[in-house]
Amino acid sequence: MDLKAVTYEIQDKFLLPFACKDKDSRGRAVPAEPCPMRTEFQRDRDKIIHSKAFRRLKHKTQVFLSPEGDHYRTRLTHTLEVSQIARTISRCLRLNEDLTEAIALGHDLGHTPYGHAGERALNKFTDFSHNVQSLRMVDRIENDGAGMNLTYEVRDGILNHTLEGRACTLEGRVVAIADRIAYINHDIDDAVRAGVIARSDIPAEFGKMFGNTHSERISSLVYDIINESYGKNTVAQSREFEEGLAELRRFMFASVYTSPLAKSEENKAIKMIEYLYLYYCDHEKEMPEQFVYADEPIERRVCDFISTMSDRFAVRAFEKITVPENWSKL
Repeated sequence: MDLKAVTYEIQDKFLLPFACKDKDSRGRAVPAEPCPMRTEFQRDRDKIIHSKAFRRLKHKTQVFLSPEGDHYRTRLTHTLEVSQIARTISRCLRLNEDLTEAIALGHDLGHTPYGHAGERALNKFTDFSHNVQSLRMVDRIENDGAGMNLTYEVRDGILNHTLEGRACTLEGRVVAIADRIAYINHDIDDAVRAGVIARSDIPAEFGKMFGNTHSERISSLVYDIINESYGKNTVAQSREFEEGLAELRRFMFASVYTSPLAKSEENKAIKMIEYLYLYYCDHEKEMPEQFVYADEPIERRVCDFISTMSDRFAVRAFEKITVPENWSKL
């Protein structure tokens, strides 16, 4: 039984013409022997899930630095929430859910320790952006420098998941908007849990438009996209919801993302990442061999190394460099 042929037949019957079907993929940079069971986008999803870069996300900051509570989001739980929202949208729009999932699971693999604080630290020295670094992670860093050899469409979606990007597939554009829906809504949840804002601080206009709970807001936003996009060669929001989500995002920047209470330790994290960057630029032999012998400028290799660090690994590296060890010889 040709299992993959069955999948292709299902895609031909179910997916709309605007969807990116596996058999229409532009392929991989290095041709690979096909899997007898899984489609190309399913293979990419599995490569990402089984990567070290994906596992590290559980110890990387989302918004609150190294939170002690069990229920705060990490970069990993954020990724999973993006995947869930994006898959729901893609399934309802009859797009390729496997491609959507692969892009969603890989979109933040290049984040530094301490999230956007680490990104800002490295940006003081070089042109660093997490979406470009996520692509480097799957192309050049994972598997000891060999990369994952993902399909063109997954790589494009990872690179273009930010507000400034525009993916070549509708599935990639679904992930970009699902990313915004996910982080704005779960960051509200975490900010209330942390006492940074109260639910009563959220302007009533957003409750009237989207609903007052985490579930209601996500459901409203997802339904609006489906209603505006079904059967069309686009992924769009109604003007009202697009403007409303942008306003809600501005509220979050003013009340949470720049809040002294939420960001009280951020300057320490930035200074630590800056120190690590300068230190490894001067002591490149102390990095793993993969980053010592790569044929690229030292600044690029140090950024690559730091982007592989989890929050706690970065702290241990900093302590190893700056904190004297106790004398233990008897």
